[in-house]
Amino acid sequence: MKNARKLTEGAMLLAIFAVLLLITIYIPLLGMIVNFFIAIPFIMFAAKNDWKWSAVFVVASILISLIVGSVQALPIALPFATTGAVMGFLIQRKKSRITISVASTLVFLVNIIGIYAVTVVFFHMDIIQESIKALQESINMSAEMLKKLGQGAQADKTIEQFNHALSLLNTLVPTLFVIGSLFFVLIIQLVSFPIIKRFGIQVGMWSSLKDMKLPKSILWYLLITLAASIILNPHQGTFLYAALINLTYILQFLMIFQGYTLLFFFFDLKGMSKGVSITLAILAFIVPIFLYIIGILGIIDLGFDLRKRFEKKE
Repeated sequence: MKNARKLTEGAMLLAIFAVLLLITIYIPLLGMIVNFFIAIPFIMFAAKNDWKWSAVFVVASILISLIVGSVQALPIALPFATTGAVMGFLIQRKKSRITISVASTLVFLVNIIGIYAVTVVFFHMDIIQESIKALQESINMSAEMLKKLGQGAQADKTIEQFNHALSLLNTLVPTLFVIGSLFFVLIIQLVSFPIIKRFGIQVGMWSSLKDMKLPKSILWYLLITLAASIILNPHQGTFLYAALINLTYILQFLMIFQGYTLLFFFFDLKGMSKGVSITLAILAFIVPIFLYIIGILGIIDLGFDLRKRFEKKE
């Protein structure tokens, strides 16, 4: 009877998955929103069953996606299916929201990298490089128009700036993959967790942003990465250059996050309302110079524990 119940529940959730997948594939505008809900059946099933049943459920969903949308449906179904199953498994084990987010981001990232590698190796289609080439051609066309209007010097300067930006963008593809995966996972949680709670699946709450704090080892990783960049001074285009610059950007992003947690801690300590705190945080995000200041505050907080100093002053 227990196995029959699992099969019935699994069949219902697979049917829901098939409907969501069909909408995502064949109704593009609506599908851009619906695809974030694809993970819900997998979260619900994995949260109530062991990993073996969850693995069978994922395999069955892949077979259904091949039937519904052929091979083209796999890049949509696979990341959300595996990420949802991992989320559900960790929810069942009562892991913290941070653990769920980190593990799910890694799973989603592996899927994205795998899909990208398959499209390049087997289908000889590099979406990223094609996009960069399209941007390059657009820049060259704009520069030619400027030259015809007598703005040759300005055109050369603009081309140089854009070429540098495109070169940096090409180098930072791994960083963009990481940030993109984190963004997708957070959106999946945002739309999925309120729904699964209505079905009796309990999910741990986020720690308050003001109480979050990164490990101090992150600061050492940043210092080591910056020191290696200065000492080794790798040439642009080499693997070492790409690795160091991606690590630098990811660690700087974490420092900005640490800086924001410090800001919310300080605002709470001063008794400021959440509305004012969020407004100030958004304004700081919009103005680039403030992001650098927040990143520096994050570094100082990790190194010298500014929170304890603020508390002592209070």
